[in-house]
Amino acid sequence: MANGTNGINPGQSAPASKPAGGSSSQVSKNDEEHEQSDDDKDDEETADGIGNNTAAKKKKKKRKPKKKKAAADASGKQSSPPRVPVASLFPSGQYPTGEEVEYRNENAFRTTSEEKRHLDRMNDDFLIDYRHGAEVHRQVRQWAQKNIKPGQSLTEIAEGIEDGVRALTGHQGLEEGDNIKGGMGFPTGLSLNHCAAHFTPNAGNKTILQKEDVMKVDFGVHLNGRIVDSAFTMTFDPVYDNLLAAVKDATNAGVREAGIDVRMSDIGAAIQEAMESYEVEIGGQSLPVKCIRNLNGHDIIQYSIHGRKSVPIVKGGDQTKMEEGETFAIETFGSTGKGYVRDDMEISHYAKKADAPNVPLRVSSARTLLSSINKNFGTLPFCRRYLDRLGHEKYLLGLNNLVSSGIVEAYPPLCDVKGSYTAQFEHTILLRPTVKEVISRGDDY
Repeated sequence: MANGTNGINPGQSAPASKPAGGSSSQVSKNDEEHEQSDDDKDDEETADGIGNNTAAKKKKKKRKPKKKKAAADASGKQSSPPRVPVASLFPSGQYPTGEEVEYRNENAFRTTSEEKRHLDRMNDDFLIDYRHGAEVHRQVRQWAQKNIKPGQSLTEIAEGIEDGVRALTGHQGLEEGDNIKGGMGFPTGLSLNHCAAHFTPNAGNKTILQKEDVMKVDFGVHLNGRIVDSAFTMTFDPVYDNLLAAVKDATNAGVREAGIDVRMSDIGAAIQEAMESYEVEIGGQSLPVKCIRNLNGHDIIQYSIHGRKSVPIVKGGDQTKMEEGETFAIETFGSTGKGYVRDDMEISHYAKKADAPNVPLRVSSARTLLSSINKNFGTLPFCRRYLDRLGHEKYLLGLNNLVSSGIVEAYPPLCDVKGSYTAQFEHTILLRPTVKEVISRGDDY
């Protein structure tokens, strides 16, 4: 999930969780409830088999149709759509390890240090939660990449991903407090073309994915507040291949450069050098791929997607260092436009501030809504569809009041100039005492 820094100089760390204009933006008054129910009934038939003549006696019973079950087969494979809890595919509780990368130079000793190995073993629960969430992310996105096609609505795509995450984590999020135990780490971002981040459809949105679209798919999975934040870009026209290659290369450059004691400015410089070595030809015009300079990566802390540190994607003077035990989302954004985003379009993403002030709320619906947010999301980001799903109605006045009171942060979509195309790739890395683990790495990216 992007960390926007409008109005902040390139390379300068951004205040945590504060995309520009978020706290002052107001919610539009479109509140259409969207509910789905899915009841499947299987009819079973058997032959009567009753009769006095020979033909009737020989009459065979019809076979009962086998009911389809969302369950793993003998080889432990996931169903399609994904509905098998990942925990049942790994009954030992040991989930796949991410890509482990040894530290270099003055930190090379960490790989064999007994002291660091002891510290690593003490983080067992932390690693289990992160690896569990990462495997959920990989399995859901593998299904999404195979099944998302032009002609589908953005709502259908978002709900398909979210249904998969909830099923695979074993947390549907409908019972009070269940979503805080596990499930969606933040709403599924499906930002199209010039829109780079923070867009998910609100109820009633009719947008249909087109063949010529460039769609960023950014979603989070969490177990016990350990958020795996990873994103990729989907296109259906090879004309955009170089744009995607540039951003994927830049993200991998950032992942390679990142590590304990590494300065943020060095990471930003490596990312920018990789990204801006590419060009893309669209409509007969050769366009440079630019880093979106006011979008950053960020550290992740438990139950908070944006921590206290920002990871720039352009060179600058930020001397802040990464430290042992920290978790970071290394994400990069490339654009054929100006390489700078601004707030635009209808707001869908929100999150309660970790340092929310205790102020009196005169709007009764705001008090009711805040109680529900505390019980169901805490400081995890949510969107309006999630409130609809919990049965809230006519909540926009209360939501606006929470935003204007400084209790809830609003995250508007972040967009470059119209007519441009943007792409994103992102990984979550753990700076373990002994190695760097790219927890979200998969065969796809």
